[in-house]
Amino acid sequence: MDIGGIIEGREERYNPYTGRRVVADLADPVPPAAALGLEPPRYCEQCGRRMVVQVSPDGWWAKCSRHGTIDSKSADRR
Repeated sequence: MDIGGIIEGREERYNPYTGRRVVADLADPVPPAAALGLEPPRYCEQCGRRMVVQVSPDGWWAKCSRHGTIDSKSADRR
């Protein structure tokens, strides 16, 4: 049963580079540039929506209309 992003007691997660729902035991490869840290996330990990992304010489920020903003500085701390 799907209730606001939660399925059977588990929170849904989405791939931040493809927007696809993360499914256990199903490969969803990360693009090579993203694996090297050169590509910012384009999709919200919480809802899968496309985010507004701004890249600058010293980093990036990405904003989901529902879940707020993340940036390259906060992503490095994860």
